[in-house]
Amino acid sequence: MRRKPFSVKKRRWPEKKESGKDIDEIVKELKEATAPKNDYREQSLKIHGLICAKCTREFDYKDRHLLTVHHKDGNHRNNPPDGSNWENLCVYCHDEEHTRGLLGDYFTEGKYP
Repeated sequence: MRRKPFSVKKRRWPEKKESGKDIDEIVKELKEATAPKNDYREQSLKIHGLICAKCTREFDYKDRHLLTVHHKDGNHRNNPPDGSNWENLCVYCHDEEHTRGLLGDYFTEGKYP
């Protein structure tokens, strides 16, 4: 049985188009494109303060990234300017808040959504 010789073919990449922009301009454009239009998190932090509504842990500006905004009615599009649908929860309480319903449904109904 005779083998065919093995040859390596070079992959040809498509030509890159020069946009004339430097990296900083491209990064800035990408950040602006993905920036949220309605920044309710900052509004909620100003209204309700840097404290978890459930465990009452206080945060400062160094660790404020651990605070999340929980929508009380579960509708993320319901963002009233007075903050009546929001509560600031730390990441641990927020996680517990969302898993509580799932676990309750699982144990009472015996099914998982």
